[in-house]
Amino acid sequence: MRFSTASVLACVAATASALNAFRGDAQPQSLVRRVDDLDVPGENPLKFCDADRSDDMIVLEKVVLTPNPPEAGTTLIIEATGTVKEPILEGAYVNLSVKYGYIRLINTQADLCKEMKNVDMECPIEKGKISITKSVELPKEIPPGKYTVLADVFSVDDEHITCLTATVVFGRKALGGMLGDL
Repeated sequence: MRFSTASVLACVAATASALNAFRGDAQPQSLVRRVDDLDVPGENPLKFCDADRSDDMIVLEKVVLTPNPPEAGTTLIIEATGTVKEPILEGAYVNLSVKYGYIRLINTQADLCKEMKNVDMECPIEKGKISITKSVELPKEIPPGKYTVLADVFSVDDEHITCLTATVVFGRKALGGMLGDL
């Protein structure tokens, strides 16, 4: 199964949404506040990997996924806005890891600029405001289960751009759709 960056982000978003549902109000307020500091603003399951993002080259202001959480067999719309603090040049890369439960499906390094073409952008990405809208068809054959995604992004000079993670749980509905087509 081939995963595009947008599909990976979709999986990350859905997973984080599931985690939020299980968090509950019984935790001490200080713990909730620290966990919330990692939430990416907007309607999504994305989380930042670290609370200190002062050195990141991108400030994500909002990411909206529709539907949230993503569902197998639907069109996922990803809308993201942010600010690029320094130009992102050819040679930028993303370390990408995707797990299905405890099984690592993907552990690779991808060319960020090549992947940006999937959202109609090209490097260099200039300093300033940025806005991305992308539609991704999620296959109905996505096996049910828990997917965890980690995307750690770096410039050509190994400066940190951003790091995002998400956990998405796809239900049995995906499998049911497959069986109905037999």
